[in-house]
This record gives sequence, structure tokens and C-alpha cells, in this order.
Amino acid sequence: MSRICKDGFDKECIKEQTEVYGIAYTQNVLSGRWKYIILWFLKAKERRYSQIKAFLWDISQGSLTKQLRELETDGLIKWEVFPEVPPRVEYSLTTKGREFIPILDMMENSGKKFGGEN
Repeated sequence: MSRICKDGFDKECIKEQTEVYGIAYTQNVLSGRWKYIILWFLKAKERRYSQIKAFLWDISQGSLTKQLRELETDGLIKWEVFPEVPPRVEYSLTTKGREFIPILDMMENSGKKFGGEN
């Protein structure tokens, strides 16, 4: 249905599929096993890489780095380097990233409500 290239959606696709484009865009931005959880973990406060890694104990360093880079590229998170020795880096949500929190909250509530059903 939609055509996604490495740079996102082409203009023809957006024009042809306006009804589903918003959902497809959101799915594309949040695609990845850990992105939802990373955003949820950052919603309360900024976190260091080691804190995120400890929280997601089952994720490899490479996967975490990839997910963080993709979230940054899509404008959902930012990182700040503090001039200390050793350097301290903290990840936090951007304004755009905070816009996704209500979606995560709805997902959380649905999971709590329906998660135990078979």
C-alpha cells in the first residue's frame, strides 16, 4: 500500500494514502523492538546511557545504540554531553518526543486492561 524509501515516504504516497499516512508515519518512527520502552523510560526524566542499558538488561549495546540513534534522527530524543571527566551524556525527550507520550500511555492502559486475556 505505502511506499517507504530510505528517506521516508514519497510525496505521491502521502497524497494517495492521506487517510493512513499518519498511522504509517507513527509506526515507521516507532518501529523497533525497544523504542517504545526507551521513550517510556525517558518520559519521567533524562537518563544516562548506562541507566537505559541497565533498565533494558536484555538489549545488546549495538541494538541500544542503533535504537537511540534512530530516535534521535527522527527527532524524538536528544543527547547532551557535559564537559566533565569522564564525559557525561544524558538522553532526554524532545518536544516532538513528548508528543508521543499519550500514545504510549494509551498502549500501557490497553495492555493493563487486555494483557491477561487469552
